[in-house]
Amino acid sequence: MDIFDVISLLGGLAMFLYGMRLMGDSLKENSSGALKAVIEKVTNNPFKAFLLGVMITAVIQSSTATIVITAGLVGAGILSLHQSMGIIIGANVGTTVTGQIIRLLDVDASGSSILRFFQPSTLAPIALIIGMVLIMGNFLKNSHSIGRIAVGFGILFSGLLNMTGAVTSLAESGIVESLFSGLGDHPLLGYLTGAGVAFVLQSSSASIGILQAFSATGLLSFKAIYTIIVGIYLGDCVTTAIVCWIGAKAEPKRVGVINIVFNLCKTAAVLIGVTVIHHIGWLDALWEKPVNSSIIANTNTVFNLGSALLFLPLLNSFERMSLKLVKDDPVPALKYKEELDALNPVFFNTPALALRSCYNLLLTIFRASRSNIEKSFRLLERYDDALHKEILAEEDEIDHMTDRIGRYTVELLPHLRLEDHVAILNQYYKVMAEFERLGDHAVNIADHAAALKKNNTKFSAVAMSELAVLESAIMGVLDEAEQTFKKRDVDAARRIEPLVQVISEIIAELKKNHLRRMSRGECDIYADAGFTNLMTEFRRIAAICSNVGIATMVRVYPELADHEHLYFESLHQGGDQNFNETYERAYARYFSLLRKPEEEAAAPQRTVPVEELEMPEFAE
Repeated sequence: MDIFDVISLLGGLAMFLYGMRLMGDSLKENSSGALKAVIEKVTNNPFKAFLLGVMITAVIQSSTATIVITAGLVGAGILSLHQSMGIIIGANVGTTVTGQIIRLLDVDASGSSILRFFQPSTLAPIALIIGMVLIMGNFLKNSHSIGRIAVGFGILFSGLLNMTGAVTSLAESGIVESLFSGLGDHPLLGYLTGAGVAFVLQSSSASIGILQAFSATGLLSFKAIYTIIVGIYLGDCVTTAIVCWIGAKAEPKRVGVINIVFNLCKTAAVLIGVTVIHHIGWLDALWEKPVNSSIIANTNTVFNLGSALLFLPLLNSFERMSLKLVKDDPVPALKYKEELDALNPVFFNTPALALRSCYNLLLTIFRASRSNIEKSFRLLERYDDALHKEILAEEDEIDHMTDRIGRYTVELLPHLRLEDHVAILNQYYKVMAEFERLGDHAVNIADHAAALKKNNTKFSAVAMSELAVLESAIMGVLDEAEQTFKKRDVDAARRIEPLVQVISEIIAELKKNHLRRMSRGECDIYADAGFTNLMTEFRRIAAICSNVGIATMVRVYPELADHEHLYFESLHQGGDQNFNETYERAYARYFSLLRKPEEEAAAPQRTVPVEELEMPEFAE
């Protein structure tokens, strides 16, 4: 043995860990949308949840990631603690799939050219070739991400082969034999070693994989490795619990606690079970026998699967224990607590979940702002100080939600690798400011209503009737903006611009009518400043809706990004038939309503002759 063997071992370990991380991260990116949809459909059936946990962890290659995602969903209120427990136990079983893949090291290809394709020495270069072809060729929609999965797979096996070659050289020095024979004679030391390695690597799959690589020396016996495997369970679950605990509420913390309790029970069950079976004599043939990669993988699977079947009926006990160990959080006075809690950093490694949380909160901000606009219109009709205070309180909530989602999107961006995810976040970042400004305009309208009340100034009945028509048009374009964002509805986005054009013309008409009424003394001249300011607010609300439509169109048609304003200017110039038809319908509808109050006010009053009057009868 020399320093070069050690360097080769450490280099192989680095490649193995990086390959596993690259493959796992890429799998999570590509499966996060389906992952979210599947997890949200979990029922209260623990067995179904268990199977779901197995499946998800087998796909994303990380029990830690599965449990942390589950903790985030519990914290967001998407899953209950009870629903999550089956997933937790399933994740512990699903992580054994990686070991079963690594056991391909033991494939005997002698006399069979087909089996040689399943050996890591063949799989590694094939996976690397496929990965690089996909990344450089960009043939498919997600070819870059799929290529990264293949490259990660190839690097993983390349590192594994490197480690195997290095430990074979180390075996000749006697170091490996003395190390693992010592662990075999001291089970507690083996247990702590396994826990320490898993804690440092933050991955039970990686820890088992390293053990499988060392098995190539032929010096590892069952009595030396079974306590290490059990120790790995503890080290991995402690890491997971810490991640679930940091900055989390009570429910996500309980997910981490349940995982620790389950793994402690699993550890005790395995150690007691192996001890009893060994004393009976059923393990004599295996106890001192050198183990290979396949035996380690099978032992890991049997330990996890057997423990899962043993403890699944005891889930209610685990839940009660977690409730006692982790006390409930004090209930904060936040109106939109559930939506805010969904902005959980644990979703950063599964972008679809993080983006879904952003979407839900943005829709909440829009609806809160829209509701405030409706309330502010009511203040113009009849001022109410209590309603004004309600609008201001809701605006504080809107500002708080906007600040939170702003910070969250900035923190999320470095974790996005897919172009689709970046495009979604760009749209969300644009509309976030627009939705918040809607709330600002609602407050401004309410303040103008308060100023009119304070100065004892009123608009005429005709002016109020015209404002009602404008309000109808404003709420109509807000409806289209909500539909556009909620459903990514391109048709609704196209209907926004004609409505914005009509609203602009309604505002111009209202200004002209207001000036004419003031000249005739029908409207209070002191109300002019308030009227003008209100028109500005209404115009800006319509402009915000236009910006929402533009952001959606750019997301659906990225080619518009560089000349979006030119495109929409061309619409207003009458070059689009759909635009023209929608505009004409909206114009006819709102202007027919707008002219009624003015016509009624301008109609000459008929003088009723005396003989047509009904005179009261007086008693004689």
